[in-house]
Amino acid sequence: MTAQTHPGHGHLPVSASTEAEDAPAATDRCQAGQPDLTPAPQMPAVQTRAAQMPAAQTARLFRHAPLLLDCGQPVNDVTVTYHTYGTPQPTATLVLHALTGTSAVHEWWPDFLGEGRPLDPTRDYVICANVLGGCAGTTGPAELPRVAGADAPLTLRDMARTGRALLDHLGVIRVRIVGASMGGMLAYAWLLECPDLVERAVIIGAPARHSPWAIGLNTAARSAIRAAPGGEGLKVARQIAMLSYRSPDSFAVTQTGQRVPGVPAITSYLHHHGEKLQARFCERSYVALTGAMDAFQPTDEELRTIQTPTLVVGISSDVLYPPAEVKAGAALLPRADYRELHSIHGHDAFLMDPGPLPGMVSAFLGA
Repeated sequence: MTAQTHPGHGHLPVSASTEAEDAPAATDRCQAGQPDLTPAPQMPAVQTRAAQMPAAQTARLFRHAPLLLDCGQPVNDVTVTYHTYGTPQPTATLVLHALTGTSAVHEWWPDFLGEGRPLDPTRDYVICANVLGGCAGTTGPAELPRVAGADAPLTLRDMARTGRALLDHLGVIRVRIVGASMGGMLAYAWLLECPDLVERAVIIGAPARHSPWAIGLNTAARSAIRAAPGGEGLKVARQIAMLSYRSPDSFAVTQTGQRVPGVPAITSYLHHHGEKLQARFCERSYVALTGAMDAFQPTDEELRTIQTPTLVVGISSDVLYPPAEVKAGAALLPRADYRELHSIHGHDAFLMDPGPLPGMVSAFLGA
């Protein structure tokens, strides 16, 4: 079944949220030797009708038996930083964040988190953890053992197994999962790796596997980082990514004219987002996470084994993950329902222009 939603045409400023990346700057862990366990700074009060949003929490996992990475490397003492919302229950809703997002869902998805919304802390136990390999408190490349003299290659399945250990730590035995962008691809990994835990899944703006187009964009981004390590390459990588997160029509509406005399608005926009990411993200994490996404290539046969009821949502103007590609992945799942969000704003419409998406997700999770 395919449902269509209305397009959005609002003017979005240069600083509009993108890829869940408007969180406060994270401590730079690119060169750290140990995980940073400093408590998260207190944020201004953000309220639902139920309670003030919580601070990040930290768990140490795999202290006795190691996490075995898909590359064959065992890892002990994995640190996971996470947020929870609502009262602990044995059944939870697990949110899977985007590439450079964080576990602080209240900072980047206000249309989804709150009373009466899909992620309702007055009703549900909502969990989001920073992924293995990231740089927002969970063990990253600098803390992992090196493999053949390089950072350990990570997979989305490694991240899912780490997430399962966190659920065990929290006493959760069943989850509904909601993921968009990289989080949507990670949801596919959860469905393959932990089918006994997942009772429903929502996948937004994500393919079942990376196409040559998506791998090519990530390859160019990683090449920029390796050519100019220390931050300048990461800025260029971000500019490449930003072009794929929007659409020509979106930029025609939001990035015409000039903000700085003599500089096209789109140029200012790309420089702004490059500087912004470089100030808060780790280039080693960027390489690790994009590599994990590119390496995730489940076969059609594997996808057909997934029996979990799944809602898959494509975005009409998405040039990074075109809706036909997202729909084709959904068609391989025996119990998937495909919908389409219509927006001019491309891949980032799930953040910028969600329209009826929250209601669509609420209806599916509550079915």
